[in-house]
Amino acid sequence: MRGTLKYGVPIAAGLGLAAYGAQQGATPGEAALMGGTAALGGAAGLLGSRALAGRYNPALIAAAQKGVTGLGNKIGDVARDLPEKGIRRAAANVAADVVSAADTRLFGDPNAGISAAIPFPTQGVQRNIGKGIAAGLVPASAAAAGLGGIAAAQIPGALGVPGFVQQPALDPEAYGSSNSIGARYKAPTMQYV
Repeated sequence: MRGTLKYGVPIAAGLGLAAYGAQQGATPGEAALMGGTAALGGAAGLLGSRALAGRYNPALIAAAQKGVTGLGNKIGDVARDLPEKGIRRAAANVAADVVSAADTRLFGDPNAGISAAIPFPTQGVQRNIGKGIAAGLVPASAAAAGLGGIAAAQIPGALGVPGFVQQPALDPEAYGSSNSIGARYKAPTMQYV
């Protein structure tokens, strides 16, 4: 695997979630822990997607072929239900022919005995399926690990570790917030008299 993917994807996931946490008002410690766990989750998702792509490659190709064939059949059924002479029927027939040609080109025609133009489990097909799985699995695992980092950051926050504790906001109009006369001395009101 290329170094840019191997290290760049987890780093990008970690930096992205750390920046998102900082933008949402997380403390620096929470944002750092969120980014670190998101990077670990992204790396785990990348490794998991490679393993899943190798294991489930034939099933994924069969599912893709079933979906493409089903789509072509559905478009053909819709075209048959349309009026005989019409532009919609002509467009639906063209769409059905395009899907059928793509199906034959990618997976072959089992009725005619033509083998697939792309041999079944080529390395390129496996790699593309791995990329497709990684496109969904890496962000999902990084987000889940980032949520785990937020949860883990609550422990040092509860213990009062600096960097994990939200500092209360200063209210400039509250009594005692400045050294002005009104802050040091409160004038009596009718309710206190």
